[in-house]
Amino acid sequence: MSASVRSNAASDTTALSASPRRRWLRAGVFALAAAGMSFVSASSYAADTIKIGLVTALSGQSARAGEALTRGMTIAIDEINASGGVLGGRKLELVRRDDEGNPAKGVLAARELIYKDKVAVLFGGLDTPVSMAIVPIANQEKVPFMGPWAAGTPITRNGANPNYVFRVSAVDEIVDSAMVTHAQETFGAKKLGLILVNNPWGESNEKGIVAALAAKGMKPAGVEKFEANDVDVTPQLGRLKAAGADTLLMVGNVGPSAQVVKSLDRMGWKVPIVSHWGPAGGRFTELAGPNAKAVHFVQTYSFFGATSPVSTRVVAALRAKYSDIKGVDDITPAVGVANAYDAMRLTALAIDKAGSTKGDAIRGGFYKIDRYEGLIKTYVKPFNDQQHDALSAQDYVWAQFIDNRIVPVAATGAKVAAK
Repeated sequence: MSASVRSNAASDTTALSASPRRRWLRAGVFALAAAGMSFVSASSYAADTIKIGLVTALSGQSARAGEALTRGMTIAIDEINASGGVLGGRKLELVRRDDEGNPAKGVLAARELIYKDKVAVLFGGLDTPVSMAIVPIANQEKVPFMGPWAAGTPITRNGANPNYVFRVSAVDEIVDSAMVTHAQETFGAKKLGLILVNNPWGESNEKGIVAALAAKGMKPAGVEKFEANDVDVTPQLGRLKAAGADTLLMVGNVGPSAQVVKSLDRMGWKVPIVSHWGPAGGRFTELAGPNAKAVHFVQTYSFFGATSPVSTRVVAALRAKYSDIKGVDDITPAVGVANAYDAMRLTALAIDKAGSTKGDAIRGGFYKIDRYEGLIKTYVKPFNDQQHDALSAQDYVWAQFIDNRIVPVAATGAKVAAK
């Protein structure tokens, strides 16, 4: 036998003797590969879900407003997912955190959603101080931050370049002018007294109201502040009464706004109140008592009145999903549902326009939105690099509480434009 033949024979013998081991190794490799494929498949499935974060008050006096934001976003997400999702089939998932109306807790919640949950877009929140605390994080981490409630002017006009903060909500600077106009046209106001919460939201509105009055050649009869936890504001109101105020312009959330009404009751001073939309955020009628109905406050939407295909669809979806909603009376505060719904639909459009879940791409996607038939209105190029607020004064509605329902103020019709 030649050397070459012996070598081949030896090789064959070695291969045969090693085959059981090889078969075992091969089986192990296949098993690991199968496990790996399973892991990759699971990871791919998880990656298909795009997380949208929401930081808002889910407990306390403003919990009803936080729930309204949740419901508006949820109905929009259900519709988007049912129609195929975004980016060619990826589903959206809502992840919430409770800020309890506290800026420090809002920051912690935002960081957790950004760093741990890896949200593509962050929504929030109810309170301007909370939103203002989150704005620098959003801009620093290049995560789009969509505001469906807080109205502080500096939230979107924050000086950052690039700016990652957008809003579908009221804007203090515009609301303030509208408040002055409504007070004049509805109550014949000549001397307006300001009663404002002592925080960045109050400061934002003081600046805006003073500017709006100055544009009309007027000055405030007086400016008074109250703390968010005050239970008696009769001293401040007493000073405004002594100054001759014939109408009050009020800025505050549910609890303190209710204390203003109760303090007026104790004083026996019946004076018209024109308010920002703070009272709409929770248990205002319960806390303020019978005279809660005397407060006129701004909204961006009402489900009462003329319907549209979008409003009909949204109301039907809300009734089907939430057992406590029997009709439009039960959709409260409507502004939270409507703002959040439109904001979520616009955000989904921005993601699709971006073709990506990267923050900078989504930011650019907002600028590429051409037209959207929304709940509040038809949006036509709602955002550009100079304008990050989708709503204007023409989108505001004046409302009041009647039998614990938020309804449009009949005397003023539907919409009031700031002048």
